[in-house]
Amino acid sequence: MPVLPYLVKAEGASGTTFGFIMMGYAAAQFVFAPLWGRLSDRIGRRPVMLFTIAGTALSLLGLGFAPSLLWIAAARVVGGCFAANVSVASAYIADVTDESERTRWMGMLGASFGVGFVLGPAIGGVLAPYGYGVPMLAAAGLAGANWIHAVLALREPPARAVSAEELGAAAGRVAELRDPLVRRLCASNLVFSLAVTQLETMFQYYMADRFGWDARAVAFLLVGMAVVMGGIQGGGMRALSARFSERSLLVGGSALLAGAFLALGEMPTVAWLLLPLLVAAVGRAVAQPALLSLTSMAASAERRGAVMGTFQSAGSLARVIGPVAAGVLYDQLRPGPFLLAGVLLAGVILIARGLPARLAEPASLGEPRTA
Repeated sequence: MPVLPYLVKAEGASGTTFGFIMMGYAAAQFVFAPLWGRLSDRIGRRPVMLFTIAGTALSLLGLGFAPSLLWIAAARVVGGCFAANVSVASAYIADVTDESERTRWMGMLGASFGVGFVLGPAIGGVLAPYGYGVPMLAAAGLAGANWIHAVLALREPPARAVSAEELGAAAGRVAELRDPLVRRLCASNLVFSLAVTQLETMFQYYMADRFGWDARAVAFLLVGMAVVMGGIQGGGMRALSARFSERSLLVGGSALLAGAFLALGEMPTVAWLLLPLLVAAVGRAVAQPALLSLTSMAASAERRGAVMGTFQSAGSLARVIGPVAAGVLYDQLRPGPFLLAGVLLAGVILIARGLPARLAEPASLGEPRTA
C-alpha cells in the first residue's frame, strides 16, 4: 500500500479488474486461514509462522518482478495463501496472555499493523517514482528480515495436550460455527470486513480519478490514518477496555466508521476529506481489537486456533466479495462503495448489540459460549 492499485492501473485495468485481483488474494486467505489455524493447533504455532512468513517473502518477490497483469494476479493469489497466518498470530497471543490482558494485547497486535501502515506507505511513496515494482521488492526484503527475526526470537507457547476428540471437534469451519456465539462473532467480522474493504479497494482509484493524486501523495494520507490507528491501539485501548465493555467498543467504533463512510463521498476538497478519514481511523482502531478480543475468549485453548482461523476466514470471505462489489460500484458511481460501507456498518451495530458485553473464557472444549 498504496502502490498496488497504481501498479494495476498502469496496466490499464478498470476498477472491476482491480476488484477481481483483490478477490483472488482474499479467496486464497479464505481457504487457507482455517487450515493454518488447525495445523498450528496440531504441530505448533512457531513452525506454521516460520513457513508462512517465508512464503510471504517469495510472493512479494514475484510481485516485484511481475511482467504482466496475469503475473500480478498470480503473485497475489500466492501471497494470500501465506498472509492467512494472522489467525495463528492471534492464537499465539491468546495462548500467552491472561484473560484480563487479552484486549490490550490484541490491541498491540493491531498496533503492529498500525506501525506497518505508517512505515509501509511512506516507504512505498518514496520508492514508487523509481518504478512500481521497487516497493514490492523492498517489501520482500522486509519479509525476509522478519523471517530471520522469527527464527531467532519466536518461541513455541507451552504445549497443550489435545485429544483426538478435541481435534475432531475443531476439524472444520462448519463445526466451529455450531457454537452460536462463534457464529455471531464471525457474522460481525464478515459484515465489518465487507464494509472496510470498500475503502481499501477503491480509495487510491478514487483519489487518482477525482483529485489527480499519485501514489506518493496518497501514501502520506494513509500514513496519517495509520498514525492515528497505531496511537489508539498501542496506547489507548488499555484505558478504553478498562472503562467500556468489548461490545460497547465494537458498537461505538462501528458507528464512527459508518458516519465517516457515508460522508466521505460528499467531501468537495481533499481538506474536507481529511475529517471523515480521521473519524474512520478512530472507529476502526477501536472496533477491530474489541471484536478480536471477544472472539479469542469464545473458545477454550484447545479450540482457539481453529476458532480464530474460522473468524479470519469470515473476514477473508468478505474480501472475496467486497473488492468485486467495490470495483463494479465504483465504475458505475464513484461514491457507491463508500455508501455501501456505511449501510453495512449499520448492520454490524445491529449484530453486535446481541453479543454479550464481556466474556469469560470457557474452561474446556465442551463448554462453548452462547449468545
